[in-house]
Amino acid sequence: PQAANARTDIRDCSTDPPYLPPTATDTAARVLALRGAMQALGAQAYVVPATDAHMSEYISARDARLGWLTGFTGSAGTAVVTQDKAALWTDSRYWTQAERQLDCNWELQRTTWIESIAMWILEAVPVGGNISLDPFLFSIDTWNSYRQALQGSGRILLPIETNLVDQVWGDQRPPAGSGEIYSLPEEFTGSSWQEKVARIRQEMEQHVRHPTAVLLSGLEETAWLFNLRGDDIPYNPVFYSYTLLTNTSISLFVGEQRLAAAARSSLRAGCPGPLCVELREYGQAPEQLRQYVQGNVTVWLGTEYTTYGLYSLIPQEKLLEDSYSPVMLAKAVKNSREQDLLRAAHVRDAVAVIQYLLWLEKTVPQGEVDEFLGAQRMDALRQAQEHSRGPSFQSISASG
Repeated sequence: PQAANARTDIRDCSTDPPYLPPTATDTAARVLALRGAMQALGAQAYVVPATDAHMSEYISARDARLGWLTGFTGSAGTAVVTQDKAALWTDSRYWTQAERQLDCNWELQRTTWIESIAMWILEAVPVGGNISLDPFLFSIDTWNSYRQALQGSGRILLPIETNLVDQVWGDQRPPAGSGEIYSLPEEFTGSSWQEKVARIRQEMEQHVRHPTAVLLSGLEETAWLFNLRGDDIPYNPVFYSYTLLTNTSISLFVGEQRLAAAARSSLRAGCPGPLCVELREYGQAPEQLRQYVQGNVTVWLGTEYTTYGLYSLIPQEKLLEDSYSPVMLAKAVKNSREQDLLRAAHVRDAVAVIQYLLWLEKTVPQGEVDEFLGAQRMDALRQAQEHSRGPSFQSISASG
């Protein structure tokens, strides 16, 4: 048997030329292009996270910047590029995968601690240098952790609003979601969107600080509030959007042409008036927020899903922050109608699982089923159930 160190499915950067398995991506041109973009803006180090602008758990192909730049497709990681070094940080779930997918332009750092990323940056970037990042891709907490780790080091944290990976990715970058955004049928909603809006406004009124607006960044918050669904992210029925809900107006930032006719007329039914949803382009959210906070206002937001980019537009004294927005908390408490719907969905899913187990019992002894076929069968049985819109994540199928 081959010696353990002669494994051919992982890279070996110690040989000349280095050995790369066929699963590794050649990233030389991408890293070079990024360094050129950094140089043009005077950025000494550039940090690339695995998230999107809404702190989503899953991301779309368009937001897979880390995967495109490094070749590593795991769901968690951070890359840092300087003019002469590049490194990827990820956790133990992904170390083997990273060794299979990275080429020798990348050092693999087997940790995810921001302290360890900062230590590496301090060694790679001289005093007086800057560390650049896109503020619309970092949570408030993560941004503050970087700031703290670099405090007093003589290095500057520099927000650059043009995303440099997007710039060098160019027209090879997957397009934005264009699928139809539709209203959830009434029999699947616990209450109308108008009732939900009225309830959130009531909470604003009763709050000791009387916030004048709630800012929603989490994609499921907007989807829940307006009873809308889409398919911008695999396995997640959401669409790219922001909402600014004030005590007198509602702004929904979304690709308007994507709304199904019934969805658009539902949102516009109360126009003009306090229950009229004004549709604005998705990209206008930061500018609209910037204008709104010029006034005598207080903006309520949940820090878990808001990026530092949006947060930094709001003056501190006009800010009301909680870990979760009132919409996220309202969404978490299911009314009796929603509870019934959840139970019914679980029963339908259980039927599919039982059918699957029965099928396995019959077919496994014949020796013709592997894990991949099993996953396909599971998906097909679920799909056959009424109201199925597909699985909530890729079936994890394994045996032995």
